Amino acid sequence: MRKKITTTDIIRFLSRSSKQTYKTKTLARQLGVTKSQYMEFKRLLKTLVKDGKIYKYPKSQFGIARQAPEVTGELRVKTQGYGFLKRDDAGDDIFVSQKNMGMALHQDHVKVRLLAHSVGDSPEGMVVQVIERARKGIVGIYRHGLQTGFVVPDNLKIMRDILVSDEDAAGAKPGQKVVVEIKNWEHENLSPEGKIVEVLGDPDAPGVDVLSIARAYDLSPIFPEQVEAEAAKIATQIPEEEIRRRTDLRNDLIFTIDPVDSKDFDDAVSLKKLDDNTMLLGVHIADVSAYVKPDTALDREALQRGTSVYLVDRVVPMLPEKLSNKICSLQPDEDRLAFSVLIRMDRSGQPLDFSFQESIIRSKRRFTYEEVQQIIDGNATVDGFDATVREMLALSRLLLRKRLQAGSLELDIPEAKIVLDENGQPVDILVGERLDSHRLIEEFMLLANRIVARHFADKLTKDPESQPPFVYRIHEKPDKEKIKDFAIFTEALGYRFDLKKRIHPRLFQEFLNGMRNENDRRLIHNVLLRALMKARYSTDNAGHFGLAFKHYTHFTSPIRRYPDLIVHRLLKQYLSSSQIDDPKAFKQRLEKICQSNSESEIRAIEAERESIKLKQIQFIEKKIGETFDGVISGVVAFGIFVEISQYLIEGLIHVRDLDSDYFIFDEKRYSLTGQSTGKVYRLGDPMRVRLVKVNKDEKLVDFMPEANFKEPSPK
Repeated sequence: MRKKITTTDIIRFLSRSSKQTYKTKTLARQLGVTKSQYMEFKRLLKTLVKDGKIYKYPKSQFGIARQAPEVTGELRVKTQGYGFLKRDDAGDDIFVSQKNMGMALHQDHVKVRLLAHSVGDSPEGMVVQVIERARKGIVGIYRHGLQTGFVVPDNLKIMRDILVSDEDAAGAKPGQKVVVEIKNWEHENLSPEGKIVEVLGDPDAPGVDVLSIARAYDLSPIFPEQVEAEAAKIATQIPEEEIRRRTDLRNDLIFTIDPVDSKDFDDAVSLKKLDDNTMLLGVHIADVSAYVKPDTALDREALQRGTSVYLVDRVVPMLPEKLSNKICSLQPDEDRLAFSVLIRMDRSGQPLDFSFQESIIRSKRRFTYEEVQQIIDGNATVDGFDATVREMLALSRLLLRKRLQAGSLELDIPEAKIVLDENGQPVDILVGERLDSHRLIEEFMLLANRIVARHFADKLTKDPESQPPFVYRIHEKPDKEKIKDFAIFTEALGYRFDLKKRIHPRLFQEFLNGMRNENDRRLIHNVLLRALMKARYSTDNAGHFGLAFKHYTHFTSPIRRYPDLIVHRLLKQYLSSSQIDDPKAFKQRLEKICQSNSESEIRAIEAERESIKLKQIQFIEKKIGETFDGVISGVVAFGIFVEISQYLIEGLIHVRDLDSDYFIFDEKRYSLTGQSTGKVYRLGDPMRVRLVKVNKDEKLVDFMPEANFKEPSPK
């Protein structure tokens, strides 16, 4: 009886002459494969190719897998099933077909082996290793089949159902939202097996929708027991010896200005006239570093979270409530530890000198932005505060003018503010308004952050070997290709962006100031944001392009941002003149923290946007059949996107629903032109539309031009 051919036999034979390749039949003949074994032999070849053990070359030739290039990165899956690898080395994206994804899921960090062919302009590859899962838990709907349960993921880009045995179902009922963790996945041809770790509840129950988004991003308001235990041990009373060693500012007129629904107040301000006709601006920041010490459970959890996340109906905090809403929050009429930046300024808004003080303060009042705006507009008075508020306003306007003159880019992008009822259902969507009171606080915080970074950078420059590294907030110069694309886009709207001029934020600001109408300005704002690099944290100071600052950091929000907490620690360390034992190793550790927190920030932004989009969809689905005024916000070959100006909700008009004509897509001019009628749809054009369809699962909205709408005939 002929010996059964194994994968080992095939690999051993091909390895003897690694440069030789064979057709299937030739290889079978060399290995003595019989007719009865041939189909199994072909199956073995296919398996070996899939596993990357051997390689299928052009013209169906098989050989030992030569060392093909391998790269790592994040797998980004499309809803159509295929995906692209966003490479860690910033090289060109790699196309990954659905069959080549192996056991990788959307956003996993993976290793991909490059294949010999390409798809379009993109090289193609196959996943050979999942380095790290993007998420611990997967949110979905629990179902039960004839034999076993399974979870259907909410995220349409996760295309594998997760099998769940009855003993791993945690009491979930079919139809409920759950969080499942993958515990076993033997082969890519099999479904992953999982265990339900949390039952979120009925999908239509109040709050479950946003809770599902939070869990999908591994966000939890619940802290580990050890973290809560550490927080519980922190004394609420400030020891007398701590008060004595700090600068006592409790008698100064210090107050906070925050959103009406804010609970964590991590910055307060003060301003007083000095005898030499100068002003002393105080920016007082909650001294979180006095309570959250390095290498504690509190610190490790804060690092892992990276930032507080502000979802549409809740906050997922970076620190436990005892810290974030109580002892670290600068509440009125309560003694609080602070880290103060005191800046002496002349009447032109120029900083003359400054100092950093570990202080104790007592906020005299908690203002909302709207209350301060009432004072600014002369519609309200608050005894003892009015004059200071107006002086602060005048100073903030000086700072803003100087910043813009230096070339700082001012991008006012409108934001949707969702109004919810007691059950978490959206009842209205408002367009957020930027008030003078917002700008007042913003300018003071920008100044404090800038002064901290500049002070540290100046000292490091004098003696870089003896001082610890620092954490900067950097924003690099935009990519030239993206700026070319931006210029092409603006030309389609009738504006010429001069590519020959030196790329500087002032160039963009002057260009935006020349917009003819608000619709164009808003569109170009959004496109410019996509063209610019993303701000991030780094130990290497590359400056902040958008703000036109040579030095910048984040110092003013340590309750909700971990990098600010690190900056507080570094500044204290520097002021005390203590040395770092191994500055190089310390910098490497800081750089890892910077990278981790940059990623946490992106995660937070994505979760916040998704929660807003969810409520926008829930709100607009009740208005099917209604008409709205909008503006064309995008043009593609298959239709046009229109944004409803009133609610900042975008939807698609499919090309088939435009006028009865054949439309030609002009990619460079971002327009669709009717071949017969000459009708042109272009970016920025106003348009009245009727809402005809809402897809809640995919969060898609379909419009139709109001002029083309016809009532369906009765059946």
